[in-house]
Amino acid sequence: MAPGVTRRNFLGTTGTLAAGLTSGAAMAAGSAQAAETAVGDRLKVLGIGCSHRKGRTTSTALGVCLEAARAVDPRIDVELIELAGLKIPGHVAAGVPLEPGERDDFPQVANKIADPALAALILATPVYFGNMSSPCKALIERCTIFHTDHSPLTNKVAGVLAVGGGRNGGVELTVRSVQVALMSLQMIVVGDARPTGHWGGTAWSGAEAVKNTKGPDITRDELGMATMKNLGRRVAEMTLRLAGCRAC
Repeated sequence: MAPGVTRRNFLGTTGTLAAGLTSGAAMAAGSAQAAETAVGDRLKVLGIGCSHRKGRTTSTALGVCLEAARAVDPRIDVELIELAGLKIPGHVAAGVPLEPGERDDFPQVANKIADPALAALILATPVYFGNMSSPCKALIERCTIFHTDHSPLTNKVAGVLAVGGGRNGGVELTVRSVQVALMSLQMIVVGDARPTGHWGGTAWSGAEAVKNTKGPDITRDELGMATMKNLGRRVAEMTLRLAGCRAC
């Protein structure tokens, strides 16, 4: 950190930054009316794919999850964005400044996260050594700016899915790790719905059915896709329930 900057006052300044990302985010932070969603309004579910590789198995699994959420109710709108190709330096969260000319794509992602229309967030990550990808970790670290008293993420719904090379290769550990971070942001974290009904979406990219096709096709992992669909459904159902409560 820069001389004279402590972790405590740095986090205080990042809270101010979060409130000023966009005028819409400022409205969300400063007005209870803007933060609440009426049951008749559009409900935005944002999915963020945190793989190094664009358009691959993690993105496909996330797309299945989002489509399941959309199918629950016509008021639900979904959007999928991928971090692949974006530069999100995690060290900025610790107060380490960018190098001259260094690119930072976090503000454009943060604006989507802070959008007052956002009702739910789904994070999707591949598994590396039993935990989340480095892009996912960097994104979460940068979300320190939302760790404030008037965060636009407070009481928004969150879901997590993970794609691993093995069925028992850390997918559930990874899901739980990301969930803990989202709970720290005071989001309402849900798992997948019955009949799978556990922690979240968990897919196996190394399944024989997946490997034996012309190129990996994660949708052939039937159990994994069931958890993705049930997670999307659960996120949508909780989003609608909360919207109904706010409209009462």
